[in-house]
Amino acid sequence: MKPAFADSTQCSLRAAPVPLYLLLIPLVCLAALLPPSFTSAESSAIPFAPGERLTFQVRWAFIRAGEGTLEIHPMTDVNGSRSYHFSFTARTSEFADLFYKVRDRIDAYTDEAVTRSLLYTKRQDGKRRRRAEVTFDWEKNKARYTDINEERKPVSIPPGSFDPLSVFYAFRLFELREGLVLELPVTDGKKSITGKATVIRRETIRVRGTSYDTFLVEPDLEHLGGVFEKKKDSKLRIWVTADGTSTPVRIESEVIVGSFVAELVSMQPGR
Repeated sequence: MKPAFADSTQCSLRAAPVPLYLLLIPLVCLAALLPPSFTSAESSAIPFAPGERLTFQVRWAFIRAGEGTLEIHPMTDVNGSRSYHFSFTARTSEFADLFYKVRDRIDAYTDEAVTRSLLYTKRQDGKRRRRAEVTFDWEKNKARYTDINEERKPVSIPPGSFDPLSVFYAFRLFELREGLVLELPVTDGKKSITGKATVIRRETIRVRGTSYDTFLVEPDLEHLGGVFEKKKDSKLRIWVTADGTSTPVRIESEVIVGSFVAELVSMQPGR
């Protein structure tokens, strides 16, 4: 079984005043829109490890818009629990900086078995400035969002909920197959939703000269705003490897302002 794609980190799109910021849609959504609901894992081993680093390049048409990196850091401790530490960083290119500078970092922590989130933080130092944190109280099944100038009331969350980044790694725990519909509870501390995605088909694709055996996964965009809700036929497609690790190698989006592509340009395996 597996996780399902979901958005609840608001994809940072609605407040963006400049269209070029949308060049980072695929990478932002990679961390914000992801994976399936689980009750029992179909895989006995976790297919990733600290030290893994995946770097993606984002293009809008022929323009290099920016870069994003997913990384797994050394195991750490959160409130007395041994935990995984995941991060996602995104930055626009020098050209895109002229229109909307992005320097974002997201950190997410889960329990060692990757069954629920423990902590989520988001830092923005580009055009926008933000210091957000989501804490989890699993005795009360609550999540609380705080920012520099904002603190919200805790929201109720289902057991086994993930934040918008760690849900992607939960997704990688399960075995994919064509036709599988994935669901998973996701929260950004402001709201809690059930994200959904469908495994469309298995296919071989080439990314920067390398062939990959992949599964094509399409998330349900029902909960996405910004340019996705403005175009009737908006789509987000993610190709992940079919080798049991579900490593993303290509992401495409079709939105009102054009098509975006994020491709894996370098991969460092975990130790």
